[in-house]
Amino acid sequence: MSSTPANALTARWAALIDDRQTVLSGAGAYPLLALLARHAAGPARDELSAVAPDATPYDLAASPTTRLALGFWARRELRLNPAWLRAVPASMRGELTGDRAVDQPVLDRWASTHTDGQIQKMPITVTPDTALVLASALSVLTGWAAPFQEGWCEPRQGPWQGRRLIGLHRYGGDPRALRVADTPAGPVSLLTVAGAADVDVVLALGAPGRPAGAVLPAAIRALAGGPTLPDTAGPGVTEETVEAFDDRPQLAVHTVAFRVDADHDLLDRAELYGLAAATRRDADNFPGIAPLLYVSQARQTVTAEFSATGFRAAAVTAIAIAPGSAPPRHRVRARRVSLDVDRPFGFLAVHRPTGLILVAGWVTEPTPRGPGGTPVRAGA
Repeated sequence: MSSTPANALTARWAALIDDRQTVLSGAGAYPLLALLARHAAGPARDELSAVAPDATPYDLAASPTTRLALGFWARRELRLNPAWLRAVPASMRGELTGDRAVDQPVLDRWASTHTDGQIQKMPITVTPDTALVLASALSVLTGWAAPFQEGWCEPRQGPWQGRRLIGLHRYGGDPRALRVADTPAGPVSLLTVAGAADVDVVLALGAPGRPAGAVLPAAIRALAGGPTLPDTAGPGVTEETVEAFDDRPQLAVHTVAFRVDADHDLLDRAELYGLAAATRRDADNFPGIAPLLYVSQARQTVTAEFSATGFRAAAVTAIAIAPGSAPPRHRVRARRVSLDVDRPFGFLAVHRPTGLILVAGWVTEPTPRGPGGTPVRAGA
């Protein structure tokens, strides 16, 4: 599967977020939408196919950092179309009993197992009407090729002014990791934090006051290329001349640690995911699965954490369907470019071989620094 349609879904979704902290995964939702499109009919098929035209599976099987699991559970009495049974391997199929006390723990355990415990529960709730559940679990775990030094930071301006935060610092990097994109949202500084294997995280800093719904989609589009500006035109970027061991340009990075958690009800914007027609109870939306079915729930739970040593994230998306009716020693002068990420910013976790954006998010609440330097975790 090309990453283009899934990334396009992520960009459209990101354009609708407000400036609150969040994280989302078009890559997690896309496989379910594409599979439903293949087995839908009428307006439901038209809408789903427009959003998810390519049903070829992602090529993530060989990734050492990223896993994608799919699961499907159906009531025994549901008359499933043979075409559906051929499309969904038996190893991915389970059975719903109709008893929530039995079915919900099974689904929750599947979500936890396939995200290494990062997400403990399935986003949807089994009801007496639930005839079929489709779910995907996407998980990412990578260390940095070059770890950060953890310390503290206290921004002197902006919305984080005066807050004591977990600061992450790195010196001596390659300035080519920093690119300033010239976008309709204005200049956006894009820093690629290289993972040790096949996933990188791109930090996206827009000009002060630019909204998340403008900066994040602009950053996604800029991943594919486009016009750039000089480094010094980038938000948060400064340049100076420093004492160094050789005259190669350097990159200094100052950012913050963060953990972001979010829950999304996809039916709040059903048209974005091609699900508006599929929620009609009086239509035969999915004859390729079984007669007279409609989408009753569609939700996603996502988490992402960025630290000095690496990045981890997970997304579980679920759709419920119901029946309808090393250096030299001498010192020289060297150019150093610095990026200070000291206000709300976006991030994109990107599968390097395919360009697939695994998760995208916006950070407004970085990890506070507690007494003795320990991180203050949410809910602690």
